[in-house]
Amino acid sequence: MSVETGTPKDLLSSHPETAYFWGRVVGDGDLGEDSVAVRTNDETAARRLAAIAGAEQVDKRIRKREYAHDTSLIRSEEQYTVQVFGELTSRAAAAFGLPRNGQPGGYRLDTFADHDRQLLRGLLEGCGTICFKQSSGTVGLSFVADDRKLLEVIQRLLATAPVDAPTHEIAETSSGGYWFGLEDDAVPAVGSWLYEGSEESGLFAPSRRRKLRQSIDQAEGLDGDA
Repeated sequence: MSVETGTPKDLLSSHPETAYFWGRVVGDGDLGEDSVAVRTNDETAARRLAAIAGAEQVDKRIRKREYAHDTSLIRSEEQYTVQVFGELTSRAAAAFGLPRNGQPGGYRLDTFADHDRQLLRGLLEGCGTICFKQSSGTVGLSFVADDRKLLEVIQRLLATAPVDAPTHEIAETSSGGYWFGLEDDAVPAVGSWLYEGSEESGLFAPSRRRKLRQSIDQAEGLDGDA
């Protein structure tokens, strides 16, 4: 896919596309008995993920889900699922320490150390939340997951990023999961870094990038564009 690097020949190799793909899987996907699934509410992102994985089709359905920080609120949204069948499941679980069939994961993602931007972008789009805080005029960026260990891994990745990305402590959500947020003042620089070069590679969900950019523009008193 990337003009500069071409298409990865092996989904377990170190490559910008594979880093983004597995970030999305870890963020909002799972490894079953004989399949890897990744979910997104962005159709363009779904088709790009399918192209990376060599999946022949994308499944679409309507999903109802609770808000991470207020489970009394329910929203309906389109959900697209990309699935890859075969031995990739067991190979990925062994190579990256990903959770499988409800078992805890170790998240050994060092393979993608040279592509941490794409990995973090996939993680943000998979399990991250973005919001404009009206009261303070700032942008909130946080990560939410059922597995505390995953959030600890994301914090370590942010700590080694080439931009300052201070985070708050991991806390429990009302639904029994976990979350942490970035310091609001750091969000504009972190967001700009995360999506730098994404237009050329296509490794991003347009709706998520647009929301982040518009939120930052709103916080800075600018008129955001699509």
